[in-house]
Amino acid sequence: MPEVNLVPMMDVIMTILTFFIIVSMTLRNGQSVLDVNLPQAGAGVTQEENIEPLIIELNAQGQMSVAGQAIEVMEWEPRMRSYLETNPQGSVLLMADQTLPYGEIVEILGRMKQIGGDRVSLAIESP
Repeated sequence: MPEVNLVPMMDVIMTILTFFIIVSMTLRNGQSVLDVNLPQAGAGVTQEENIEPLIIELNAQGQMSVAGQAIEVMEWEPRMRSYLETNPQGSVLLMADQTLPYGEIVEILGRMKQIGGDRVSLAIESP
């Protein structure tokens, strides 16, 4: 009388089950778990008036320029204040040399933030 050996059949079933579990995990990787309806984007808001940002440059020697004009280090604050008062939608961009100490850049950005709030940003070079 032949016997049915269940151990090899269980091994095959476990292998197939493991395969389907791994495949199902990879298929759900790009999908959301919850059914979320996201809002549609319209055409977007366009600025009718393009306001150029105020560019403040700081080189490795500690020399500053505002809007292309060389200035003394302490002169940038009044110029920034007057620019932001005349341009309520304007922004300020700090272009600092990468060799400058991080603490010096953070100090200047902190003072800029006190003057201009969230309209201040640090320029970086894109790769």
